[in-house]
Amino acid sequence: MATGRDKHASRSLGSTLHARIKRARVLMVGAGGIGCELLKNLVLTGFGEIHIVDLDTIDLSNLNRQFLFRKEHIKKSKALVAKESAGKFNPNVKIEAYHDNIKDPSFNVAWFSKFDIVFNALDNLEARRHVNKMCLAADVPLIESGTTGFNGQVQVIQKGKTQCYDCTPKDAPKSFPVCTIRSTPSQPIHCIVWAKSYLFTEIFGTSEDDAPELDHSEDSENRKEIENLRNESQALKRIRESMGSEEFPKLVFDKVFKEDIERLRSMEDMWRTRKAPNALHYEDLLKEVTGVEKNIAQKDQAAWTVTENFAVFLHSLRRLSNRMEETKANADTGNSSPILTFDKDDVDTLDFVAASANLRSIIFGIEGRSKFDIKQMAGNIIPAIATTNAMTASICVLQSFKVMRAVMAKDELGAKLKDESSEKSSKAEVKEEQIEAKTDEAFSQKISKAKMVFLAPNGTERRLTTEGLSPPNPCCPVCSVAQSTIVVDANRATLNDLVEDLLRLQLGYGEEFSVNSEAGLLYDPEEDANLNKTFAELGLNNDASITIIDDADEGARVNLVLHISEQHLGTEAKPIDLTQKPEIPLKPKAAPTETNGDSRPIVTNGLTNGVTNGATNGLKRTAKEAGLKDELVRKRGKVVAESDDDDFVIVDDANDGVICIDDD
Repeated sequence: MATGRDKHASRSLGSTLHARIKRARVLMVGAGGIGCELLKNLVLTGFGEIHIVDLDTIDLSNLNRQFLFRKEHIKKSKALVAKESAGKFNPNVKIEAYHDNIKDPSFNVAWFSKFDIVFNALDNLEARRHVNKMCLAADVPLIESGTTGFNGQVQVIQKGKTQCYDCTPKDAPKSFPVCTIRSTPSQPIHCIVWAKSYLFTEIFGTSEDDAPELDHSEDSENRKEIENLRNESQALKRIRESMGSEEFPKLVFDKVFKEDIERLRSMEDMWRTRKAPNALHYEDLLKEVTGVEKNIAQKDQAAWTVTENFAVFLHSLRRLSNRMEETKANADTGNSSPILTFDKDDVDTLDFVAASANLRSIIFGIEGRSKFDIKQMAGNIIPAIATTNAMTASICVLQSFKVMRAVMAKDELGAKLKDESSEKSSKAEVKEEQIEAKTDEAFSQKISKAKMVFLAPNGTERRLTTEGLSPPNPCCPVCSVAQSTIVVDANRATLNDLVEDLLRLQLGYGEEFSVNSEAGLLYDPEEDANLNKTFAELGLNNDASITIIDDADEGARVNLVLHISEQHLGTEAKPIDLTQKPEIPLKPKAAPTETNGDSRPIVTNGLTNGVTNGATNGLKRTAKEAGLKDELVRKRGKVVAESDDDDFVIVDDANDGVICIDDD
């Protein structure tokens, strides 16, 4: 009988489940808002071994909701501090922490497969997709979670049983036409994007051409204006060369707040239906700036006057210029110039963007915003709510109990059937297949009790709503693929060995298929330049993966992902060994009908960055980069291109459900 620390958990969960939880080995990716609450719950529940991975360090802005951290922890590793703080709650739990990127090659499929369950507590869309892909490859249950303001969601993902993270399509990221941002702003967000993605980057960073928020597409109506804007950018770059001089602040101010505005105002046709902008004058504002209090930038909740914005603009511009000059003097950058990047938590960059955006708003007669508001908008932030994080983390653990019950059912039935089996070795393979089928069925029955859970402030309605887990999307580019592992002697195995021996002879591929790596296209029927190259020469080393795309007109099979395990094989053995022959189903003939009518908010921690779809490891590269012939450029259709996917959208309809701890 459990006593002491385990007494209440054992009574709540049942002795059998609690004993299994104490033996469980779990991975938690992310130690931020949700992660701190989740780690506390996992430790107090008694999960036996917990591994934490987080690349981030602790910032002052984290302390209001990430309760495992204190002011003395600022700039320290989140993972390491979380381990230290949470370990005090339950010394019996083993905690391992990694201040590292979850995408590091050391966290490979074999490493993921060592865990009983994985929890995602991330605010990074690309990392979420990577963990989703790795859990599918390792066949490990994943509990995905996210929060946005008062909204939260928890999703259980199991290979072949439920939808994965990429089973539903993503919306394109929000972008703004460059002419609207640079010539005809009408909203505060237009001025904020201008200050962050144009002015700041042109002075202290890289060209606006790299800014994802700006759409530079041309048409017959805006071509001339875009050409004018490019000329203005070039002029600003020339002013950048005078950084550090006494006249630098005036040159920048006059260029963007006077000369560019006067050019726009001279275009009378542009202002027939809208209010024309009014330029600002440096000398006039300079006469008034002496009366501005020195700590005005610290008043982040107040709306600053035009003179106050001018004072913050000058002060922040000088601070950033000094940082650039110091970086250039101290860093070994060769002939390249140092650059700064916008960070919502960097006082200097935030002050500059806030003041510049407000000055721009004043010019165009747009209502200004406080520094606090601009921080939220420029950082693409929906304020994090500590209570939402706590509730979401609790739901994660409740759902994990159902996943653990499914794991227990599979393990217990498998052990029972093996004990009952007394067949001879000649029938062992048949028996193993039968056991696997029955245990898989037992697992499916239990995992079906898990739910998709939504947390939302719906007035008088339920705060928590649940719905059953949906089956995998047969057209999903990530979880619908077949997967297997190949053991490769990289110095002997050639691409031809893969194509002819493994794919054609062993797996029965026809003529129309292509082989792709993360670097790009390696082989298709029209390109065989790489066939005689070894895996080592192609950079296909341990833990890399390749994707086989079947392009047959009839009976095409789903994509096949082969994970590479590099080993030295004897000279008498084949240089490539397929560890297990995969089942490769046919591609579905038609995509399923979309059912996106759900009114629930998107819950992805307010992310807006587009990332490469993990379907085929983001297979996109120019022919020059891949070291192939120029003709490959015209065959880019053989390579899965990057997508500008954005936030994860839940598309299923909710039903009125409740969370049950014991639903046997």
